[in-house]
Amino acid sequence: MAEHESLEFGKADFVLLDNVSLEEFMANLKLRFEKGRIYTYIGEVVVSVNPYRAMNIYGRDTIEQYKGRELYERPPHLFAIADAAYKAMKRRNKDTCIVISGESGAGKTEASKYIMQYIAAITNPNQRAEVERVKNTLLKSNCVLEAFGNAKTNRNDNSSRFGKYMDINFDFKGDPIGGHISNYLLEKSRVIFQQDGERSFHSFYQFVKGGPDSLLKSLHIQKDPTAYNYIKVGGQVKSSINDSADFKAVADAMKVIGFTGDEIQTVYKILATILHLGNLTFGVDGDVTLIENSKVAAVIGDLLSTKEENVEKAMLYRTVATGRDVIDKQHTAQEAGYGRDALAKAMYERLFCWIVGRINDVIEVKNYDVKVHGKNTVIGVLDIYGFEIFQNNSFEQFCINYCNEKLQQLFIQLVLKQEQEEYQREGIPWKHIEYFNNQIIVDLVEQQHKGIFSVLDEACMNVGKVTDEVFLQGLNSKLSKHAHYTSRKLAPTDKSLEFDRDFRIRHYAGDVVYSVVGFIDKNKDTLFQDFKRLLYNSSNPVLKAMWPEGKLRITEVTKRPQTAATLFKNSMISLVENLACKEPYYVRCIKPNEVKSPLLFEHERCRHQVEYLGLLENVRVRRAGFANRQTYPRFLQRYKMISEFTWPNHDLPSDREAVKRLMQGCGFDQDAAYGKTKVFIRTPRTLFSLEELRADMVQRIVLFLQKVWRGTIARMRYRRMRAALIILRAYRRYKVKSYIGDVNRRFKNVASMKDRGRHVKWPTPPKVLRRFEEALRSIYNRWWAWTLIKGLTPEETLKVRAKVCTLEALKTQRTDLGLQRAWEGNYLKRDSPETASAFTLVSSELQRKDKFMRVLFSCNVRKINRFHKSENRAVLITDRHLYKMDPLKQYKAMKNIPLYNVTGLSVSPGKDQLVVFHTKDNKDLVVCLQGMVPAGESRIGELVGTLLNHFKSEKRKLQVNIASPIQCSMNGKKCTVIVEPKINQSQPDFTKSRSGYVLAVPGN
Repeated sequence: MAEHESLEFGKADFVLLDNVSLEEFMANLKLRFEKGRIYTYIGEVVVSVNPYRAMNIYGRDTIEQYKGRELYERPPHLFAIADAAYKAMKRRNKDTCIVISGESGAGKTEASKYIMQYIAAITNPNQRAEVERVKNTLLKSNCVLEAFGNAKTNRNDNSSRFGKYMDINFDFKGDPIGGHISNYLLEKSRVIFQQDGERSFHSFYQFVKGGPDSLLKSLHIQKDPTAYNYIKVGGQVKSSINDSADFKAVADAMKVIGFTGDEIQTVYKILATILHLGNLTFGVDGDVTLIENSKVAAVIGDLLSTKEENVEKAMLYRTVATGRDVIDKQHTAQEAGYGRDALAKAMYERLFCWIVGRINDVIEVKNYDVKVHGKNTVIGVLDIYGFEIFQNNSFEQFCINYCNEKLQQLFIQLVLKQEQEEYQREGIPWKHIEYFNNQIIVDLVEQQHKGIFSVLDEACMNVGKVTDEVFLQGLNSKLSKHAHYTSRKLAPTDKSLEFDRDFRIRHYAGDVVYSVVGFIDKNKDTLFQDFKRLLYNSSNPVLKAMWPEGKLRITEVTKRPQTAATLFKNSMISLVENLACKEPYYVRCIKPNEVKSPLLFEHERCRHQVEYLGLLENVRVRRAGFANRQTYPRFLQRYKMISEFTWPNHDLPSDREAVKRLMQGCGFDQDAAYGKTKVFIRTPRTLFSLEELRADMVQRIVLFLQKVWRGTIARMRYRRMRAALIILRAYRRYKVKSYIGDVNRRFKNVASMKDRGRHVKWPTPPKVLRRFEEALRSIYNRWWAWTLIKGLTPEETLKVRAKVCTLEALKTQRTDLGLQRAWEGNYLKRDSPETASAFTLVSSELQRKDKFMRVLFSCNVRKINRFHKSENRAVLITDRHLYKMDPLKQYKAMKNIPLYNVTGLSVSPGKDQLVVFHTKDNKDLVVCLQGMVPAGESRIGELVGTLLNHFKSEKRKLQVNIASPIQCSMNGKKCTVIVEPKINQSQPDFTKSRSGYVLAVPGN
């Protein structure tokens, strides 16, 4: 907390002083300045002392320390007041403004820049491109406006010579979306004249010293400020300002803002024109006034994109319309010099206003609809010239000091007068505090018919020759009895005033002596119409657009323009009205010394500023008063959730009683007072405590609302899911019923169909019934197969089962399985009819001898024996033995192998008829079926299926291998059998190879 800052730095808030006196106030201010604490609070007002040195308290880390914090949570700082204004705008949807005041050199311009920097840093966390563009433009506009509106004075190296009020518009999320800049009373007389030790506007020196050589050459400008009469006084002044670097920074800033290349070039041409105008001299030849350096006039014509003769005519003649006649009235040399200076001042002022207008065009809020985007709110930042007392005080100083009187009056109205009146109006016990009310000085300047501005305007409107002395006489006659006005005529013994020249005003900040010399001319602000026409008729479109009034015809009668004083007075009244409708935050700047030293604290100078700024009265009002006040409905709307008696709505007799009950419940009753329409809270700490309680409750309310809403969403989701599930179940049932009904309808009469329904197309099943459909198809297929085999004989049934075994064992392994033909099994009788009788006798003898029941398979074969000899043989396979026979010896049985000794069969995946019988004793039989009738018939499938079915009927296992090459064992010796097609091979035959045997088969 700020008040817990170490006492070695003094009191962080003047309200906390033990004794409220000027001595204590000054001692605390001096202590904090010497300790490097340049900011101190008076409640919600920040008092800032210019440190005259760079301080490392404005970086990103410092910004994060103040972001979102309450005013007293951190040590006093500009960032705290900027954050308070931003939070008030965002929380309460209320327009706010930050008024920065103080005399010239007190640090107002720097304060406004740091406030802008802070607001830019804490907004737009989502990095929206449009918001970033607006922020960059607002920040860069400071650089441009300082260059063209600030100057070095004897009191300040970067003195604002114009008033600036900037409105920043924010959307409902608190991000800047645009803005508007208002400028007040540029001190344009500085263009043609500066006091010793001062400079003209920065822009001239930046242009001359920092402009590229090519640019300066094209504009006929030398790189020496002392070469130009208008700025040579400032050109001789030594300064720490880096004009070359500033020129580049300003040029870059103008490009970022959106100035076009032609517009920037026109700006440079106008600056060059003004410099050349200052060097334009006039002479007299008899009765004729001449331009002595006509080359300069030619350069000016080139820069203004017009003819040289037009420039010379505008400089030397004034066109006057008398009725229908138009005549050219020649100037005297003095009048020509006056016109030249008036043109230079008017061009610079118009350039400055045009720059402000262009910036406003870029940053104005575009396409904003309140109904769509919500209300946009505003933070205003006022950085305006401070109170000035120079050696020679003229019309500009008078206007500037009047402006400060208006702002001081606003401060008095809002902080001192209105606050005390509000306490009385609300019935809050209050002891009145005396303060100086400067309304009498404001009236002295702006009162109708009697005020100084009215007297000045009246003098300007008199017919005939009007002089500054006539104006002073008018003041003396109308204000002779005013306590705050005096002159040498009214006080003959006061030798500090000159006769017919000076008058003195007793301002709230001190007495100021003004010289009336130049008041009339500056108030009239006369610029001959010839100059306006000259600039309007330029072929440069940018320059032409700056002077629209130049299009008026010579004979056209126009309304008398308002005087400079009236325009300024009206703008000040409008500014104060604008500020008064916003919630104000104040930064009161103090200048510690005149020599810009970071160490010197001039007691008398600072005391004078404290007195005229009314800071001590502010402390007394703040100390005796209340830090915050709100209407009862608004207070309840914000804080009702922290009390059970007011949440969500109270049933007490009035809002006042509800607020009272809420404050009592929180233990803050002793720190509050209850008026007729508002509750008053004495200390900011109570308000911060309320905010903390509210933040805690808002979090709980948000969690509760989230819980309720999530529950609602979950129930809605559950109801939708349940409804969807019911619909889905009903739909599934419908689809299942439809599918089963469709299947039933299609397959109802398949038993009577010729093909038993094989041609019937199955309906597409729903996804849930796909496995059911597979089972259903399987049942149908089994039924269909049963219908086929139920009428077969036992012999036919065996053959069908054998074919099924073949299909199961060899499907996808071999191409021709012989399933489409009838299987006979015993083929020796058919293949060799001439020897059939011999085979029949041998088979009958074997049946009698070995008692086998039936012949499973017989066929002629080509075999290879263990001596690698290939021979023709025949095989007979019965249900008990496998017989190897010799056809040449009447089918004599050469060898028999019991079937229980056979463990497996191996066949190749090709079309050959190779088959290997594997036995338990590793004496495998390798044969190739041959001699088939018809030739080319494949019997491997039948052999494999018949044996598999037989083994299956006896519940024995027979291993069937499909491989190439085939592994076998000949009398215990491992070997391989490879099948090789050969083109010239007529019959299959075995040959020996290194690893075993090769079966050569016909290649075609």
